Amino acid sequence: MVEYSRGRWIAIHTLRGGLTGLFVRYWSKTGPPLHISKEEDLEELMRRFRGLRPRTFYASINVYSRVLRREDVENPENILYTTPVWDIDGSLDYWSKVVDVARVIVEELEKEGVTKSIYLKWSGRGIHVHLHEKAFSSDVLSKHHPLDIAYSIVDYILKKCTNKIIEIIKDVTGGERPLKVENEIDLKRVFTVPLSLHKSLDYAVVCFKPNEIEDFDPEWAKPNVLKHNSDWRNYSEGEADQLALKAVKEIGGYFKRVGEVRTVVQTVKPTITRKAGRKPVMKVGRFQVMALLQAARYYLLTGDLEKAKSFGLNRAIFYAWAKYH
Repeated sequence: MVEYSRGRWIAIHTLRGGLTGLFVRYWSKTGPPLHISKEEDLEELMRRFRGLRPRTFYASINVYSRVLRREDVENPENILYTTPVWDIDGSLDYWSKVVDVARVIVEELEKEGVTKSIYLKWSGRGIHVHLHEKAFSSDVLSKHHPLDIAYSIVDYILKKCTNKIIEIIKDVTGGERPLKVENEIDLKRVFTVPLSLHKSLDYAVVCFKPNEIEDFDPEWAKPNVLKHNSDWRNYSEGEADQLALKAVKEIGGYFKRVGEVRTVVQTVKPTITRKAGRKPVMKVGRFQVMALLQAARYYLLTGDLEKAKSFGLNRAIFYAWAKYH
């Protein structure tokens, strides 16, 4: 956990606090971002939040040159590397289909000449396919921002294998959630840390390599089994250079696409026709949506629900005023 977390912005999900626990990203309301550089930092974090009972650990896709102040994680120039991650979300009820989708993504990466720098994580209900952030040469990283590279590669590969993924997921039924793959690359995105526990399921996050896909079983992630491959650390510097250059040229990068709808590969559910006599659903206005989004963002950053509601409302009022004055 410590080695993976080093240089990243950490978050924890707790069992206590609020209705479903808290999502904590800072040492205090005004303190610095959570970070883990050594085992003592992990021990201190557990002591500091022991009353909230930390359960699940997350780490940013970005690796920073320093994570000491809040400003450090707000500054894109402080980012050294960004990990490209394909987020496959699904259900244990059809876990083999999740594996099939992961296989398609891995095969597409291999066609692009990337073989040694790929690893996969079982997240509890799905799989995160990772391309090691150091699979790019310093020359490529000097030409393009790491976030641009990661976003473009994830989008590029998703677009190339969309049809194959749809073929897998179109007949999936059951489960508590639909099977889908998303481009979740974002400035503040986090994913679960290897060997962390899932926030609600009795599974840990375990890593495995592409040559283990055929043998994978969710039982590997049971805490009393814990079959975890530490070779997630392995990479070949420069092997993803050509893919990066090709993807950035076609997709354009993260910063040019901020605010656009993200790529999501999933089956489209049929529209349900409203029955006669049923009360029509009221549309939610743009400013109500703005209030909800701003409140959610504030809550994720601070964990303070009441202040989050106030913050969201105030922001929405300001935007409404600014539009007409």
